[in-house]
Amino acid sequence: MAQKTGKQPGGPDQVQDDPLMWPFAAARLAMDACFWWMERGPSEPTDSSLPWTTPGSVALELATMRLRDCTTDRSGQPALVCAPYALHRALIADFAPGHSVVQSLQRGGVDRVYLTDWRSATSDMRYLSIDSYLADLNVAIDEIGAPVDLVGLCQGGWLSLLYAARFPAKVRRLVLAGAPVDLSIDSAMSRLARNAPGMVYDQLVARGGGNVSGDEMLRFWSKTPSRDDVATALQRELSDEEGAALLARFDQWNVEPLDLPGTYYLEIVNWIFRENRIAGGDFVALGRKVRLKDVKAPIFLLAGLDDDVVPATQALATAQLVGTPPAFIAAASEPSNHLGLFMGARTHLHAWPRIAEWLRDDLSGVLARSA
Repeated sequence: MAQKTGKQPGGPDQVQDDPLMWPFAAARLAMDACFWWMERGPSEPTDSSLPWTTPGSVALELATMRLRDCTTDRSGQPALVCAPYALHRALIADFAPGHSVVQSLQRGGVDRVYLTDWRSATSDMRYLSIDSYLADLNVAIDEIGAPVDLVGLCQGGWLSLLYAARFPAKVRRLVLAGAPVDLSIDSAMSRLARNAPGMVYDQLVARGGGNVSGDEMLRFWSKTPSRDDVATALQRELSDEEGAALLARFDQWNVEPLDLPGTYYLEIVNWIFRENRIAGGDFVALGRKVRLKDVKAPIFLLAGLDDDVVPATQALATAQLVGTPPAFIAAASEPSNHLGLFMGARTHLHAWPRIAEWLRDDLSGVLARSA
């Protein structure tokens, strides 16, 4: 058994090269680390010190989230950006000028934009489940006014797809960016989830007092993102004054992770990544088994050609699972890694304006044009 030395444990090269990966890797590393951090106890979650890029207000305070309202004109069709609830905060969707999904949608003419600002889990949130997050997402959408356009980023993508399958009448259009859905398609995340024994995940949650500590997940990795890593994610040089400010902002964002409720975490690991229930048609959401074929809304799929977390083949395979007619499915593959899909300057110059235009487009003539 390894001794509790207080040092950071080592890990596989792949994990070291991608410290921003969803913390399934923590369980694999925990087998070697022997839960070295628990002698210090879990850390208390704190609010982010970083300001938002896009002006807005808090429209709703829920147990799982603050619903941010970035609306500039209340007469338009509402779009709700469902940020990933994983290791990092929702600022991933509103990082900086030229690197913000919220801003790109607004510049593309989508005036009513909302954002799920997920809360870091406290001890009394440890039993919250995927159903808890779907239920609060439903409350938020009712508050905004259905039907909405749902824009799901990474882990927010499968949550958005589940919601659209459970409440199809409440979703007008669906954007899934770098979203893992069919985990039978090989990826780094699916391999990490499958290869570690199930008891390791249970122990990880038990040793964390019922939650998974985001702060401690970061301590697992032996290096922080380098300047080159950040430049690749942001798709720009960082040598000038503006680049230095972006680098500092990224570094601060990276060290302000979220804690995850243990129940929610274990359901994702087991039901989604190990058992592939969403793609397999076996997922029960809010008391009802959902079928992806019930999703008939127009869908836009965005994939990164250099994405090692959710490979393009996995991100685009969702098209084969839903009931949306092929003529109403749009897709784009960008020369981008995973973070670059949400933060990359090049992606925001090309893909996100196209998505905004697609959200505003009258699709009634699509079938006629494709005939």
